[in-house]
Amino acid sequence: MDLGSIPPIKGADLCECFFNDVARPIIEKFFPGLCYSAGLIGWGSDVLGYDDTMSTDHMWGPRFQLFLTELDYHNREKEISRVFAERLPYQYKGFSTHFGQPDADDNGTRLREPIKTGCVDPLIDIYTLENYFELNLGWKTSEEISIPQWLTFSEYSLLGLTSGRVYHDDLGLELIRKKISYYPRDIWIWLLASQWKMLAEEEPLVGRCGYYGDDIGSRLVAARQVQRLMRLGFLMEKRYAPYSKWLGTAYKELETAPELLPLLETVLTAGTWSERDELLARVYTVMAERHNTLGLTEVLETHTQNFFNRPFHVLYAERFASALVSRIENPELRSIPLIGSVTQLTDSVALYDDVSLGKKMRNLYD
Repeated sequence: MDLGSIPPIKGADLCECFFNDVARPIIEKFFPGLCYSAGLIGWGSDVLGYDDTMSTDHMWGPRFQLFLTELDYHNREKEISRVFAERLPYQYKGFSTHFGQPDADDNGTRLREPIKTGCVDPLIDIYTLENYFELNLGWKTSEEISIPQWLTFSEYSLLGLTSGRVYHDDLGLELIRKKISYYPRDIWIWLLASQWKMLAEEEPLVGRCGYYGDDIGSRLVAARQVQRLMRLGFLMEKRYAPYSKWLGTAYKELETAPELLPLLETVLTAGTWSERDELLARVYTVMAERHNTLGLTEVLETHTQNFFNRPFHVLYAERFASALVSRIENPELRSIPLIGSVTQLTDSVALYDDVSLGKKMRNLYD
């Protein structure tokens, strides 16, 4: 595929125009009065607005999700799919609307394929709202979300489900998205406390590894601390963080990024452990000051100091974790050890992609 020849259009714009110009008129003509919701949410760089030319080589193109009532899903889903297949144009704005069969060797990836005859097999996924959120979160939308559920939901899934665009909404899709727009107050505070505790656990190790002559160990710890600080930034600004591919891109959009990003980048490229230690100390102080502006706890000291009698800068960040826990009102949540949510605990993509595994992880928080 000649990627350079593809017109520079963002997937979110393409999909919304495709729905309004092509799909909506088909629905209105062949299924007048149909109650439905439609939009582009869930997975994909186009949902987050981060798609570029390279993104268009797979699972990208004119697409959307269509949500039906339970009755219409069981009685009309096949008919609706058939009408789309027969009535959709072969191309829209220069992009094929036909997608090939899922590639079993590439996680079910589907590629756009040009056709000139026959029916279109579009990338239009049809669900009920209930089965869509059960499939993507393991949550029944008619039920309240429990503490273990909040802590085992993939943050990346929450981001995708609350991002993107809704084009038509008879069924209350936006109301469901509002329920998961961000963590409830106590959950948020617990996550903040857990993130501070994770930072505290390795504060002196950048220096200690380097002092011993283990420069690669110092670099690895520094990189982990940088990631933790970035995730703390997302938490402080009440934004779901994306997974690693888009973490740096999304971080640039945070309020603290202009001040901290140059420091964090320099931490990762610093040639000596003492330079890393000094730079991280500056970032710790900025984040501590940012914590104080949130007004969640009493004002805490923000300056770093030596780790006891050793020449390593630390904030003693566990102070922030303890102060935050004291502000949690829910006794059940306050009693859970600060081990972090599943997303804080691990970078395992398999765990994020498999809702059934997330359900098993709930035992950690019961």
